[in-house]
Amino acid sequence: AMIEVLAKLGRGPVFLAGEVLECVITFTNPLSASSTSASSEMLAWASAQIHCQFHASENRVALPPSDGSKHDVQAENETVFVPNRACGLGKLQQCSRCVEKRWGLCDSYCETLPIDGPPSFRGQSVKYVYKLTIGCQRVNSPIKLLRVPFRVLVLHGLKDYQFPQDEAVAPSNPFLEEEEGLKKDSRLADLAKELLMVTTSRRSLHLYNISNTRGKVGTFCIFKTVYKIGEDVIGTFNFSEGDIPCLQFSVSLQTEESIQEEFQRRRGQPVSFSTHARHQEACLHTAQSSFSLPIPLGSTPGFTTNIVSLKWRLHFEFVTSGESAGTCLVRGSQSEAVTWTGVEQMEVDTFSWDLPIKVLPTNPILASYVSQFSSTNSITI
Repeated sequence: AMIEVLAKLGRGPVFLAGEVLECVITFTNPLSASSTSASSEMLAWASAQIHCQFHASENRVALPPSDGSKHDVQAENETVFVPNRACGLGKLQQCSRCVEKRWGLCDSYCETLPIDGPPSFRGQSVKYVYKLTIGCQRVNSPIKLLRVPFRVLVLHGLKDYQFPQDEAVAPSNPFLEEEEGLKKDSRLADLAKELLMVTTSRRSLHLYNISNTRGKVGTFCIFKTVYKIGEDVIGTFNFSEGDIPCLQFSVSLQTEESIQEEFQRRRGQPVSFSTHARHQEACLHTAQSSFSLPIPLGSTPGFTTNIVSLKWRLHFEFVTSGESAGTCLVRGSQSEAVTWTGVEQMEVDTFSWDLPIKVLPTNPILASYVSQFSSTNSITI
């Protein structure tokens, strides 16, 4: 005897903060291998809740002591479950929604994700993990929990934009009757896509001179500094007008994770860097070069909470010759033909440069295609 609980996120496991999460939950009584008809089973109760779990590294983050006056309380009838204590963070970061209701054989759970909540993030210092937890109990059986993980993207500034006051001008389908929540949800998604398209499509030439203490090495050109996850960061170099020969360069796409000062374990602790893509090239006697670094769809766009800040940057490293360009080659000893070869030893100088860029979310449907989470989860009670 058993009841199978199936939870399905119809649109995929990635959502934008402020959207409505809808999960269809189905209860069935499957046939066993030895029986010809299903026996009757009674579902005592079911409850669903969205919560964001927060985890912090004790070596990097100093959290204030928890408020002892607030405790998780189990209801007397034991039909309400509470999230992990890790998400009860008081003023730090809390994102919790709970709804308990009578369930049919097939029902849906809908809840709006907080627009000011943190994004899903697994960093070196902190983690924000979102889950939809479905608690249910069969009569005379223990309580079982079905956890449905999902990912949340946050687009800063979205809550500052207002919807049109005149509903008549808003696009709608006259042949469909949409619920108010779903109508607002689709409009929010459309607004987010429009803001992302406008912000990341702006192009303007950015030129930077690359130089060290001895002179100019070259120039770097990039056409925009605001991107969406999933896009490629493209840049070009021009070494033809440089006075100092560049032997080698590397470009790394990195994130910088820093803890806000009041939560640092020790004052002035260093930030944490993570490299997501890298390009390296030998460029002696090269007039021009370029690179293309993809921003992974599974990475977290830049964000800031009262605990942690995540920023993106391009990290450049240059290896230049300590001598003139002509001394980088030597003439061979052959009499009939002239052969030029590289010198065995050379004095070099190295220096680095960081260029901040901004990385925003993308369409949640696109991010769902590469998500590690499944849209369908089940459990047997």
